[in-house]
Amino acid sequence: MVKPWWRETIETIVWAFALAMVIRTFIVQAFWIPSGSMIPTLEVGDRVLVAKFWNWFFEPSRGTIYVFRYPEDRSRDFVKRIVAVPGDTVDIQEGVVYVNGSPIDEPYVKNRDHYTLRPSRIFPESPFTVPPDSYFAMGDNRPNSQDGRFWGFVPASDIHGPVFFRYWPLSRIGFPR
Repeated sequence: MVKPWWRETIETIVWAFALAMVIRTFIVQAFWIPSGSMIPTLEVGDRVLVAKFWNWFFEPSRGTIYVFRYPEDRSRDFVKRIVAVPGDTVDIQEGVVYVNGSPIDEPYVKNRDHYTLRPSRIFPESPFTVPPDSYFAMGDNRPNSQDGRFWGFVPASDIHGPVFFRYWPLSRIGFPR
């Protein structure tokens, strides 16, 4: 029996929509970069792809750019670089980030600030240790980044996945590092 054209069309649309939702939910999702907190690595208006399946196989790693739910408003997504993983001790002195007592090499940070971590509501002691199942993230454009220095840690359950490809603008297409 031959199906009518309209039924074939509806079935095709339904299956395409279902497949797109599965891919977006579990495999790869596109994100738009709305702020300059990651300049020069990612610029305002860049569009990137995030590997949502990655965390099923690998733990988030230091130095990798991730998209996650913003800890202070879970309806928003943020993109930052993981600076410290669970169990790491972090200190910030005159804009230099120390992890486990050593300054980290950050060639991607072109705009530095002179921030020094002081005891606060978020970090009652300095240096601090990243708790289990949490990560500490910072933007590459330090003077213009609302990041972990101001809101604390990213729970592992809130991490969508790593940014693995920039597809827009075409002049900047490639793998951001």
